[in-house]
Amino acid sequence: MWRNILKYGVIAGLVVAAAMWGTLLAFGKQMPHGWLGMALGYLGMLVALSAVFVGIKHHRDVDRGGVIRFWPAFGLGLGISLVAAVFYVLAWELAQATVVGDFAGHYAAAAIAQAKAGGADAAELARLTAQMEAFKVQYADPLFRLPMTFAEIFPVGVLVSLLSAAVLRNPRVLPARG
Repeated sequence: MWRNILKYGVIAGLVVAAAMWGTLLAFGKQMPHGWLGMALGYLGMLVALSAVFVGIKHHRDVDRGGVIRFWPAFGLGLGISLVAAVFYVLAWELAQATVVGDFAGHYAAAAIAQAKAGGADAAELARLTAQMEAFKVQYADPLFRLPMTFAEIFPVGVLVSLLSAAVLRNPRVLPARG
């Protein structure tokens, strides 16, 4: 089981890191903000975390004789997701150190510009500016940034693990080929 966790976790981690770097290269030094950035990010995560489904199915069909219960399948999925999330965090840290630079500053500027374009009054802009300044200070701290980055992908991995375990506990779903 540990071999499958590492194998499929590394595959998922490399795919999600490649998706992140592909987005970075496509958009230059600045990650896209708003709905486009979220859509691209979560699409890359879902594609990468499809390795959870494949890993559970492989374990069920090859190692367990075509049968797996929900909890072992869910645990395997969580392990794969954990490894993928570590790769995601490391890829983001590398991107920040080499290409992205001041993500928090870009994010704050985009949020303030969006509020101005939305017609926010001076009091709202002042409050948002203060919040964004506090965010920039927090984001500079790795003890804040690393768990925050981890929390972007791991809940997606939990959901994919839940769905995969629920589906694949039924041996009639995509049965092993003889």
